[in-house]
Amino acid sequence: EVQLVESGGGLVQAGGSLRLSCAPSGFTVDKGAIAWFRQAPGTKREEISCISKKDGRGTYADSVKDRFTVSLDIAQNKVFLIKNNLKPDDTAVYYCTADFALDGCPSLRAYYGFDYWGQGTQVTLST
Repeated sequence: EVQLVESGGGLVQAGGSLRLSCAPSGFTVDKGAIAWFRQAPGTKREEISCISKKDGRGTYADSVKDRFTVSLDIAQNKVFLIKNNLKPDDTAVYYCTADFALDGCPSLRAYYGFDYWGQGTQVTLST
């Protein structure tokens, strides 16, 4: 059975940093593609980043580019999303998702066929 578990969310001040982790079971992160989505209250879930071993580096939405970094740790079989310079608009539930049939990451926000989803981890910016 394939499962994804996110962790690392919490309450943080604006300008602060967090590292989210995505730990899959039932597959290895060197296969397919793994993406991060987020959903703020009252909004649609949006893709913010994707990474695959084939591509070698992540892709990012404009809203997080230059502040967030996604990485694969094949030895630990985890995916990390490092978030720096957090802003109030970053308050959301963050989800990792995977599709190990993909051959690299599709264009950001153009593919909605990811097969497996985690339960999400809440990130809240304090005011």
